[in-house]
Amino acid sequence: MYFSIIIPVYNRPDEINELLESLLLSDYGNAYEIVIVEDGSSIACKAEVEKFKNRLNISYHFKENSGPGDSRNYGMKVAEGDYFIIFDSDCIIPKHYLSEVEKELTANYVDCFGGSDAALDSFSDIQKAINFAMTSFLTTGGIRGGSEKLNKFQPRSFNMGISKIAFEDSHGFGNIHPGEDPDLSIRLWKMGYQTRLFPKAFVYHKRRIDWSKFSLQVNKFGKARPILDSWYPEYSKLTFFFPTFFIIGLFGAAGLLLFGIQWPLLCYIFYFIVVFFSATVKSKSINIGLLSLVAVCIQFYGYGFGFLDSFIKIRVQKQNPQEAFPELFFKIKP
Repeated sequence: MYFSIIIPVYNRPDEINELLESLLLSDYGNAYEIVIVEDGSSIACKAEVEKFKNRLNISYHFKENSGPGDSRNYGMKVAEGDYFIIFDSDCIIPKHYLSEVEKELTANYVDCFGGSDAALDSFSDIQKAINFAMTSFLTTGGIRGGSEKLNKFQPRSFNMGISKIAFEDSHGFGNIHPGEDPDLSIRLWKMGYQTRLFPKAFVYHKRRIDWSKFSLQVNKFGKARPILDSWYPEYSKLTFFFPTFFIIGLFGAAGLLLFGIQWPLLCYIFYFIVVFFSATVKSKSINIGLLSLVAVCIQFYGYGFGFLDSFIKIRVQKQNPQEAFPELFFKIKP
């Protein structure tokens, strides 16, 4: 089995440098290639890539901007491997990663896998807080942190693998973003392919975002979900409504105080106390525990109201997704 690592990048040469430095430390003994796809960047990473040409089997490709999904597809089309591993440029790869992937595929082969993410000690407190909000069982059910079902797992495109055969049959990622990864997973399932979580194949996901960017990101996540549910209603779940119910319930609980009814708000306070202590214990930092509360509030608010907005427009009013939310779709040139 020959791995091709596909990395799309947009205006992030510093991230590529850090990612490639981490791959130099890999304990994997077999040959593999790295394919860098520059997605129309104005700040190119070609000079950074050149530094590693003598130490890694690496190729660099520049294309017009068409989004991360199309860039991944481009990389898989020019790659030479029979199994593709996809990373985001803001990931740092543990040295055991490729060895762990080969071990899993040898023991129980699957045409598409995904891994979880973690935070390094060197990450900022805000990055660690956002990582907690995105991976904790208390917030997302742990779907990004490794507690989702091993089988029927929906890989996330910052850390996933797909066989060449499955890519060619499915034609890879669509033009929705975010949401291109669950869209691909569901299409693979409908074609008879299996997906699986590789628990030990995690990456350190740096998430180079501040609070405003995080809010925008989770809002887009919320908007994308009803679109996917309209495409694949058989995979819709009531749990997707939870952030919307949570945030509306919070406002309702605050309003009930006007009538002297306190217990609903006390339930929310208890939840936030549990979140604070969980984040504090995990990070061994009170500051990160407090910042995690901020991250969780932004996450629920952004996702919840993004979901509600999209649900009304897509599921109730039956609007065309690309007309209702053009910001979620890249225009891919033929």
